[in-house]
Amino acid sequence: MRRPLIFVLPALALAVAGCGPGGAPGQAPGSATPSQAATAGGASAALSPSASPAPSPTVSPPQLVLRPGMRGRAVRLLQRRLAALKYYPGRVDGRFGSDTLEAVWAFQATQGLHPRDAVNRAMQRALASPRPPQVLVPHGGRLRVEVNLKDQVLVLYRRNHVALVSHVSTGGGYYFCSPNGCGNAITPTGDFTTLSFMPGRVTVPLGDMYNPVFFIGTTFAIHGDTHVPRRPASHGCVRIPLHIAAFFHTLVPTPGTPVYIRG
Repeated sequence: MRRPLIFVLPALALAVAGCGPGGAPGQAPGSATPSQAATAGGASAALSPSASPAPSPTVSPPQLVLRPGMRGRAVRLLQRRLAALKYYPGRVDGRFGSDTLEAVWAFQATQGLHPRDAVNRAMQRALASPRPPQVLVPHGGRLRVEVNLKDQVLVLYRRNHVALVSHVSTGGGYYFCSPNGCGNAITPTGDFTTLSFMPGRVTVPLGDMYNPVFFIGTTFAIHGDTHVPRRPASHGCVRIPLHIAAFFHTLVPTPGTPVYIRG
């Protein structure tokens, strides 16, 4: 009988004018690279709820230590496992880059693990026997998006099955001013629906968005950004990593997909 893969990693207000990158106001995200865009089609297939889950990964030497920046078979196995669990790590290429790290963050959040830039022994056990993400709205519909502000995680359900889990960064709570006034950087909670999608890089008074899917007018959106830290940092939008924003809009019909945001 094959044992599950063992990884050992050391610890490495509502905006009235639209919302863009947080952190430093005016910081603009770049558009997805050709390699990121090339993963979009494959991502949709890999994340299909009808896809069969991959078998448990094979054992890796317990003394092996993986770090962001490393590459090899063990990293590829980690990526395959995350992808099978719907935590899209970018290309399954054996390179431990930022896309894979953001998938690790999302997995840690849904499993209640201490957040870190690493996969420790607790995460090794969770990878072998994971629990599903917390359901925020059990009867919210077979197709829906749930955003958990506490865990900074977005979960997309298709046919009532988890189709995608993404790390996010939401409103940072800081005070800011825009050409249309001042307010607090808060992501509103409530029940919404997708309203519109705008492809590519979209400029708004507070910065730039990539492939935004709007759920409140043309003000609040789920959009790609170059800066998606573990902490809440946006002006109020729901930021997702660029490599996920490259295909996210293809999985959520617009208009009409329910979006539930809970704190």
